[in-house]
Amino acid sequence: MIGYELAKSQKGLRVQLENLRKDNPNYLTKKQRRRKKYSNSFNEIFLFFLKSYRCGILTFCGSEINVDFDINGEEGKYCFRSFENGEYKYVIPKTRHPNILRGVIVGKKSWGLFVKETTDGISEMLFTKQEILDQFKYFGIDIPQRLLDDFNNTLYKKWWNKYKSGNYFK
Repeated sequence: MIGYELAKSQKGLRVQLENLRKDNPNYLTKKQRRRKKYSNSFNEIFLFFLKSYRCGILTFCGSEINVDFDINGEEGKYCFRSFENGEYKYVIPKTRHPNILRGVIVGKKSWGLFVKETTDGISEMLFTKQEILDQFKYFGIDIPQRLLDDFNNTLYKKWWNKYKSGNYFK
């Protein structure tokens, strides 16, 4: 029994050493290994954009999003993080989860337009802030605090600019 456990641990050690060799296709640099770890806030924002896209709230981004399928490509979260870091600025991303990556990218790009247009409508008193937030609650989507703060700051800035210009009650 002890010999079996020793052989098993030696095999595991051999696999770990093979993964550290740079000529191995599974080899990752320290930066790449760190990027494969996702924080809770990153996961929360990733799921928010994906759910919002799939529910049809954030679907228009104003540009064509091309994503290629590659069976040996990276997972969708890793490619999204690389996209946020600007690594896919002039290159079409290749991933094994193209629909997920496309949905998250469209959701992220749609968020800026969504915030701009809805805060314009709220500041002009066409609809209320609660009506907008209820759209997300209807589908069971929680807006991450970071994005909600961005929404509130943009809204207050538009209210203040409208108030300063004297056009608030016209």
